[in-house]
Amino acid sequence: MEKIQFKTQIWSGKDALDGLDKLKNQRIFLVTDPFMVKSGSLDQITVHLDKQNEIQVFSDIQPDPPITKVVSGIKALQEFKATLLIAVGGGSAIDATKAMKFFAQQMSDEHTALDLIAIPTTSGTGSEVTNFAVITNAEKGVKYPLVTDAILPKVALLDANLVASAPQNITVDTGMDVLTHCLESYVSINANDFSDALAEKAFQMVFTYLERCSKDGSDMEARQKMHDASCIAGMAFNMVNLGLNHGIAHAAGARYHIPHGRLNTILMPNIIAYNAEMDSGIMAKPNRAATKYANLARLIGIHVANPKIAVRSLMNTIIQLRRRLKMPATFKEYGIESNFFEKTKEEIAAAALKDGTTAANPRKPTREDVLKIMETSFS
Repeated sequence: MEKIQFKTQIWSGKDALDGLDKLKNQRIFLVTDPFMVKSGSLDQITVHLDKQNEIQVFSDIQPDPPITKVVSGIKALQEFKATLLIAVGGGSAIDATKAMKFFAQQMSDEHTALDLIAIPTTSGTGSEVTNFAVITNAEKGVKYPLVTDAILPKVALLDANLVASAPQNITVDTGMDVLTHCLESYVSINANDFSDALAEKAFQMVFTYLERCSKDGSDMEARQKMHDASCIAGMAFNMVNLGLNHGIAHAAGARYHIPHGRLNTILMPNIIAYNAEMDSGIMAKPNRAATKYANLARLIGIHVANPKIAVRSLMNTIIQLRRRLKMPATFKEYGIESNFFEKTKEEIAAAALKDGTTAANPRKPTREDVLKIMETSFS
């Protein structure tokens, strides 16, 4: 038996922020990043918060949120006696807030009813509807996934106006992260009809709208569609987990500090090839992953009878999209030096195998498999 539920309420569209107008008599602990404060972008949120609310802004957030920042946030929200959390930003701000919520609840009964409203300002992580958060131990260079329904936001607020000014590199990095979520949840060992439906829809939306956003950031239809696609893909993988692509990305990201979506995109074609057993030849009987990848290929107009040829065409289509989006194809092209890669690859492979997302991969990888994928992705 499968139990499927969506606990997070979604507010989507151009008037979504108006929902904040109804908040009254709350002590709101608002977590965001320094740029949102310095740029004045946070005003788009605070203007909707009634003066009857007390608001404290915590902006000591950085990419790949370290445990030390989470600890500082917990102390601040406890001293403020927060009754509501609002996270505004990309995956780092939302993940950090989730971790603050979880540990604050563990430490004190006062915070057991602490609700969270997540307001993403990037279209990529899907963190606004997931029970995942990734926190970094900066000293060890290790990322730890926190997975529990206790951190699910009560509300996800999707307003494309908040991503309208996102630069091209952020737009494509986060957009390709959405594509990774679609691909991995679709072939996950836990995939079901419900997750497949969500993954298929978001997959089509990425191929329809991401390039439009990349070319013209003021295309608000495309912006909102990608914002929604990110959330839809998040709902899919929250149900069934991800896979080896994210397993390696979590491990390598902690060492190489490549933006998460960009790192996923470097790995993506090689992960697909591995999962679909492309090295066995295109005439070999397709495995489950190859058959499912071929299904996705058909959704974007790749009509080939042989599933493995369809997979190869899908890989080439992704490679072409990556090129058009001006993204690096390899670690080396990104700027990772060969000596550093050789020094760290074993450590990264070991961490990837232990990562919680790798457990849902359609093929059970070995250390040799992970090293081969990494080496192919290097140059």
